[in-house]
Amino acid sequence: MVNKIKSFFEKFYLIIILAILYAPIILLVIYSFSNSSNFNFDNGFTFDAYIAIFKSEKSPDLWAAIGNTFLIATVASIIATVMGTFASIGIFNLGKRTRRMVENVNQFPIINSEIVMAVSLMVFFVTFAFPEGYLRLIIAHIAFCTPYVVLSVLPKLESMDPNIYEAALDLGATPFKAMTKVMIPFISPGIVSGFVMAFIMSMDDFIITQINKGAATGINTLSTYIYSDARVQGLEPFWYAIFSIILVIILAAVLSVNVVKVSKQKKKAKEAKA
Repeated sequence: MVNKIKSFFEKFYLIIILAILYAPIILLVIYSFSNSSNFNFDNGFTFDAYIAIFKSEKSPDLWAAIGNTFLIATVASIIATVMGTFASIGIFNLGKRTRRMVENVNQFPIINSEIVMAVSLMVFFVTFAFPEGYLRLIIAHIAFCTPYVVLSVLPKLESMDPNIYEAALDLGATPFKAMTKVMIPFISPGIVSGFVMAFIMSMDDFIITQINKGAATGINTLSTYIYSDARVQGLEPFWYAIFSIILVIILAAVLSVNVVKVSKQKKKAKEAKA
């Protein structure tokens, strides 16, 4: 009897947690087919909100914001991934005390308030006369994305057998070749995870982008355009459609990654049995 009650509360707790996490997202997708900002289906089930993404009078500005978002996120995440990967290798080879200190410094931008980082970056750009526009935004995004890459790559380095790298050196490989041919392939899952994390963080950022984009540049990302549009007229129906599309893309990407991982694990298991 006690076990049944315990099992019931465990399942009930899980259902409550899942409902809190996913019910708002499900409602968002449902209302994206209403073409209404009042959360009703007075207009019936329709794809008008999705059509408005391409045919609305705001479509040019919307697509420009989407293009800017992907441009900044792609450039910043690639550079942050390269910098974070080599920084991780350097941190991994430091002494214990120095490494612990550098790891704490690396975590500071993550735990620091975003508004503090945004203003400090703005002061830095103004002090050294960086031109307003894409340059400021890309540098700013690299600054807050790189620590996430380091956090993704370091655990893979820690799990690597150091004898593999040393064996490559003993077999005649130069340190650089051993790093590129042995170390980097081994930590590639962490590098990919770091890139994905950096890309998502860059796409999602609002405060740092809003403060550092410059009022006169006219540059908007998706988050800043949502803010500027919603504060005037509220969220129009096509925004729900955009959010739903983003959700589907992310869900498809996550499922694809998991499918690839499972297929690789099955392949390794078969090879081990053979």
